[in-house]
Amino acid sequence: MDLRKLGRTDLLVAPIVFGGNVFGWTADEKTSYALLDAFFEAGLNTIDTADVYSRWVPGNKGGDSEEIIGKWLKQSRVARDKAIIITKVGSDMGPGKKGLKADYIIEAAEASLKRLQTDHIDLYLSHWPDPETPHEESLAAYAKLKEQGKIRHVGCSNLDATQLQASLDAAAKAGLPRYDVLQPEYNLYARDSFEGPLADLCVKEEIGVITYFSLAAGFLTGKYRTKADTEGRARENRVAAYLDDKGLRILAALDKVAAETGAKPAEIALAWLLRKRGVTAPIASATSLGQLDALINSAKLSLSDEAMRLLDAAGE
Repeated sequence: MDLRKLGRTDLLVAPIVFGGNVFGWTADEKTSYALLDAFFEAGLNTIDTADVYSRWVPGNKGGDSEEIIGKWLKQSRVARDKAIIITKVGSDMGPGKKGLKADYIIEAAEASLKRLQTDHIDLYLSHWPDPETPHEESLAAYAKLKEQGKIRHVGCSNLDATQLQASLDAAAKAGLPRYDVLQPEYNLYARDSFEGPLADLCVKEEIGVITYFSLAAGFLTGKYRTKADTEGRARENRVAAYLDDKGLRILAALDKVAAETGAKPAEIALAWLLRKRGVTAPIASATSLGQLDALINSAKLSLSDEAMRLLDAAGE
């Protein structure tokens, strides 16, 4: 499996990152172990999670995904230095546990390390912008964690170009670690927030980009064609929002490329991301070994220029 350098970090990631938001939600513990085993056996090497995954599920408390990953790491044949673990801080974990204040970042990192049953996090991300906390304060906390060997690299999620530039300026001025990786929402349907100034800044500053909602909550797999297809599904409301004229054009384009290549729509949607300017690797989830096959296949799929033009035009 070809590996890609993640920005200026020393992390070499396979072309697809496993989205751990499903662990403890739509994938139980046993299924999660099987998926991770198969994922690494295929030559892929990076897992993305967050402390808040999957707090939204009734009965869950947050940290559920990290706990499953930690248990898997302990019983797996995969050596710790062969697995790149990404997690995040900042989402609401309960009263007093939210945001990017320095003390909370230190506290949250310790909690994530304990759940993951590891002594270090390979990439630690600010999950959301925190307008109440200066960048310098958050970055100083990350610097402390790096000095202690508890995190290796620092990144962010959901920052726009202005916010990202401000964080880079703050890091340079204060002599602190900068955000070397960005995790934006980006897929065939949702393109405007990344393409343009944000992508330009990432390319200019050599910031690694790992995209989330890469399959638009499953819409780009092609299994949701009508409102009825979404009813009763875990992501019903989000997926239903894609069923408009633009979404149907994209599905038609995916179907056309699928007919020409023999690949599945999900494989094509991820392969499209792998050819987009500035993108290092998309994040995608699977809840079955069949779905996982599509992720693995997408890492090996090369789309033609004609297919790229067709898909680009469908989403405009």
